Amino acid sequence: MIEEQFKAYIQHVSPLNEEVVNALNACFRKEILKKNEYFVREGAYAQQIAFVASGVVRAFYIDEEGKEYNKQFFMAPAFIGAYTSLLTKTPNRIAQQALTDCELYVADYNLIEELYARYHQFERFGRKIAEHYFLEKEKKELEMGLLEAKDRYLIFQKEFSGIENLIAQRHIASYLGISQTQLSRIRRKLLED
Repeated sequence: MIEEQFKAYIQHVSPLNEEVVNALNACFRKEILKKNEYFVREGAYAQQIAFVASGVVRAFYIDEEGKEYNKQFFMAPAFIGAYTSLLTKTPNRIAQQALTDCELYVADYNLIEELYARYHQFERFGRKIAEHYFLEKEKKELEMGLLEAKDRYLIFQKEFSGIENLIAQRHIASYLGISQTQLSRIRRKLLED
C-alpha cells in the first residue's frame, strides 16, 4: 500500500519499473507509531524496516550509567530499521523511538531480501540507501570531532529544518554531544548576534 509520497521518494533515489513498484506495494503496510512508542527496542531481534511518511524518529543508545545518547534523527521522508540486527541476526543495540506521532509504511525484512534477489533494480535502490546512510554517518563523525558546538548546531538547523519545534531540547543537545545548558547558551548567543 505505497502512497504517492513513498513512490516519489523511491523514484528519486533510484527509478524502479512498475513491476518492482507493484512487488514493493505488496510488502508494505501502513501503521501509526505514536509519540514515545518504539519501532525497535534495544535487545530485540529486528525483523522489519519502515518508511517514515510523517513524523520524527530518533535512534539512540544508553550507556552503563543510564545516560541516553541520540545517534540520529529520521524525519520524513526516510527509512528506519535496526540494520545491524537485521543483517547479523543479533540483538539490537540502538533503539528507535518516535518523538512525534508518525505515519509509517512497514515491511518484513525477509520480504525485502526476496525482492533484492528477484529484482536488480531494487537491489541497486537498497545499495543507494545504504550508501546515503554511510555518508551521513561519516559526515556526523567528522563534525563531532572537528567542529565547535555552535557550528554543529548551525549544521543541525539546516539539515533538520523545523525539528526544533517538534522535539525536546534535551534530544537536540544529546545529538550534538553537549549539555542542555550549553545548547541554551548557543541559542541565546545566536539570537543576540
